[in-house]
Amino acid sequence: MTDQEGRNNEGPTSRLLRNEKSDSCFRVNHYPPCPDHWEVAASGRNLIGFGEHTDPQIISVLQSNNTSGLEICLKNGSWVTIPPDQSSFFIIVGDSLQVLTNGRFKSVKHRVLADHTKSRVSMIFFGGPPLDESITPIPSLMEEGEESHYKEFTWFEYKKSAYKSRLADYRLGLFEKTPAQ
Repeated sequence: MTDQEGRNNEGPTSRLLRNEKSDSCFRVNHYPPCPDHWEVAASGRNLIGFGEHTDPQIISVLQSNNTSGLEICLKNGSWVTIPPDQSSFFIIVGDSLQVLTNGRFKSVKHRVLADHTKSRVSMIFFGGPPLDESITPIPSLMEEGEESHYKEFTWFEYKKSAYKSRLADYRLGLFEKTPAQ
């Protein structure tokens, strides 16, 4: 997929993101320091700045200041801190890209912890398709005879479903052909 899209700007995901009706957006997040919560840190618990979730879009591109806080969840359920680096971008696979690749790429569950002494600022681009776009596996990525793991749906249908769910819910489960275990 990357090689194909690198040669031109007409690859399947580029087409969705570059479309003038794309549902992409840019957001700046500010997580102020929480100095009154030393007792939380002293107890070994985490102070959540933004709860665990996956991004529903195709892809998210994140850059932050040098304050830590971003964590990703591994398959075994443990959380790993992503070291802050204000000169780098962090790419997050979204739920829609998981469907477009028929599960080859997995959306990444992540969260943000609040710092007790420093503000965290992040800028994030959420790359979303047009609202009426069907979200189905990209045919060129499918093996001969391979079945889609997901029911066909539009980006609007997925957003509507996501807004009705809780942040930490596994939202793709409603669209899987075989329910998640």
